[in-house]
Amino acid sequence: MATALIRMRIKQGETVAFEAMARALYDQSHHCERALLRYEYWRGQEPGTYYCLQAFADYAGFLTYETAPYHEAAAAPIMALIADFDLQWVDPVAGAAPLNPSLEQLLASGSGDRETFYAGLFPLKRAAWWPATARSEQP
Repeated sequence: MATALIRMRIKQGETVAFEAMARALYDQSHHCERALLRYEYWRGQEPGTYYCLQAFADYAGFLTYETAPYHEAAAAPIMALIADFDLQWVDPVAGAAPLNPSLEQLLASGSGDRETFYAGLFPLKRAAWWPATARSEQP
C-alpha cells in the first residue's frame, strides 16, 4: 500500500479555482484509477490551507495516477495556484485507521521516463521510527 498526506497552501484569491480543480481531479481519479483506495480533499484551519489524502493499493498505482494523461494535464495549472506543497508518506496506527501500512517498493523494471521522474520526486520511504511491517510488496 502507498498512502500520502499532502498539505497545500493556496495563493491568496485562488481558493475557488483550486476547489474547482480539486473536484475535477477527484471525479477523474475515482473514475479512472483501479488501484485507488482513498482520494479526498479537506480544508485546514489556516486560511488557504488544504489537505489531500491519497491511498493506493501499491506504489505502482500511485505512479500510474501521477502519469495519467488527465493528471499530467492538470499538474501545471493546479500547481500555479499553490504557494506551498508538502507530500508526506504516512503510516496507519494499527487498530486506529482502516488502511494497511505504506510499504517501500522498488520502481518496476521497464518503467518509463515519467514514472522514473515521479519516483525520484516522491520516493516512498518508510520513516525509521515507524514499526516494522510483517510483509513487503515488490512490483
